Amino acid sequence: MGRYVARRLLQMIPVFLGTTLLIFAMVHALPGDPVLAMFGDKGADPATLAAKRHELGLDKPTWQQYFFYMRDMILHLDFGSQIRNGRPVTEVLGDAFPITLQLGVLAFAIELVFGIGLGIVGGLRAGRLADNLILIFTLLIISIPVFVLGYIIKMVFAFNLGWIEPNVATEPEWSQLIAPAVVLGGLSLAYVARLTRTSMAENLRADYMRTAVAKGLPRRRVIGVHLMRNSMIPVVTFLGTDIGAIMGGAVVTEFIFNIHGIGGVIAESISRREGSTLVGLVTILVIVYLVTSLLIDLLYAVLDPRIRYA
Repeated sequence: MGRYVARRLLQMIPVFLGTTLLIFAMVHALPGDPVLAMFGDKGADPATLAAKRHELGLDKPTWQQYFFYMRDMILHLDFGSQIRNGRPVTEVLGDAFPITLQLGVLAFAIELVFGIGLGIVGGLRAGRLADNLILIFTLLIISIPVFVLGYIIKMVFAFNLGWIEPNVATEPEWSQLIAPAVVLGGLSLAYVARLTRTSMAENLRADYMRTAVAKGLPRRRVIGVHLMRNSMIPVVTFLGTDIGAIMGGAVVTEFIFNIHGIGGVIAESISRREGSTLVGLVTILVIVYLVTSLLIDLLYAVLDPRIRYA
């Protein structure tokens, strides 16, 4: 197990470097001049613009900017500073990450509980009315884009019914994040439900299930131990990769509900051409995704005793 973890950590290094290089190149290929945007409509003379670009290091080739960025990040945990006000990205991250983490945890809990719950009901009643209703419901959720679902929930429950606040507070409570969490985790909930349902319906017809029933084992043990453990392996795979997707998908949801988390900062950074801020925040999301993938691989050995890592 230890050697496997060491190999996976070594494999993460080129993946991390390649991903951050791609992100860095794409961000710096965006049209527009971030220095010119700092002065707004007032503008500035060419000498002032050139001096500011030199101060920020934006006059250097992209590969040199990337090298200095990675050097500062690895040696000093320095993710750069915002162009418009010079505020360190780590401070921006410290303010925004807890809010996004709070939203992501709530969205993941909704996805986990309701997605697996609906999938179990559908899998155990495959072909019946409950199963067909669940399939129709999940298909409806999948067919609605996230930004459309977000605006529908905001319009109906905030403006028409007045049950929720249209904009989330700077330091939100858990109750204020329920509606955004439903939007953020809704699509994944539908996929988890359908994946759980399909996996359970398939394993119900497996030979080991018929053997367990023939041995006279209680139904609760047959379903809870034999069926669930084998059916959850593909679901756990999806849930692990979806953690990173939830963090990234928060951009649209936080923009709709005016949440001051990582997603909101990323949307603001794109509009203001804040390349250093954008690269720093996305780098954090890449790290979260890589670590989560490793933990999910290790969880396989817990679900299936036949899996051994050497």
